[in-house]
Amino acid sequence: MSYYLLADIIKPCSREEIHRQTGHQYVAVLTTPQWAQDRDLFDMGIELEPDTKDIHNTKAEVNYDSMTGSFRLPDRKNIEGNDFRFAFALDEKGIVFIDDSGKADLLIDAIRRTKRWRNPSLERFLYDFLEQIVEDDLPLMERYEEELNSIEDSILNSRGQEDLERVIDIHNDIRKLLVHYEQIIDMTQEFEENENGFFSEENLRYIHLFMNLMARRHDSAASLRDHTMQVRDLYHAQLEVRQNRIMTLLTVVTTIFMPLTLIAGWYGMNFRYMPELDWRFGYIAVIILSIAVVIFCLILFKKKKWL
Repeated sequence: MSYYLLADIIKPCSREEIHRQTGHQYVAVLTTPQWAQDRDLFDMGIELEPDTKDIHNTKAEVNYDSMTGSFRLPDRKNIEGNDFRFAFALDEKGIVFIDDSGKADLLIDAIRRTKRWRNPSLERFLYDFLEQIVEDDLPLMERYEEELNSIEDSILNSRGQEDLERVIDIHNDIRKLLVHYEQIIDMTQEFEENENGFFSEENLRYIHLFMNLMARRHDSAASLRDHTMQVRDLYHAQLEVRQNRIMTLLTVVTTIFMPLTLIAGWYGMNFRYMPELDWRFGYIAVIILSIAVVIFCLILFKKKKWL
């Protein structure tokens, strides 16, 4: 378990200190068994019994004298893999994370190392905490964009036959991120409503700032999703072009051999009085005629731009 006071920095403290009248709001991180044992100490008036396996989305719910919710965070190193899941409960005095994954502690530790506040508050902490969740997403989307551009070039150069599966993987990752962003936006809107008055009107600007940040992230992810669909459509279009080229080649070959088949069939009938059968140069003449037919067809097809 971890306890912190929100001063100019996130300051580690003991369990007893967060219940004293220190003038500072607090942050606590407990495991599920620890929360079951100590939840009465936080006096939030709720019977929250989180089960990480039962957390399906990121959300916030307003209660009579508290706000509860959950986080389901995709692992940015493996978005299609297992998600980090934990719950939270907050009131005007502070916030408690109920987390068996250790993710909340990692996010808080990152804030401790990088942030120092002139006016500490729960609202500012929530802004920094939520920002840590999506901090690495912009570089991630830039890497996806570069990879899609490379795949697009490969497809245009007829070297992209094996890249469609990767495009589908990226599309699925972005789609999952978009759902995640929409859930975070819904949660932030619950904070912004401030139904219980836990947040000061002055500090609600941090919630507004994060809403704007999430809107930009969502737009970037939506644009990237559209790019994956364009690359996928390009792949299919190039595939159709290659197939049409193959069909054109087969048609040309078939068309060239049609008159040759006619000649072969004609002189294969072996009628008794066919003069060419007894002609000394008949065989050579047929060969020259066949070659002439092929050359004539090739010139004609080239002129008509069928080749």
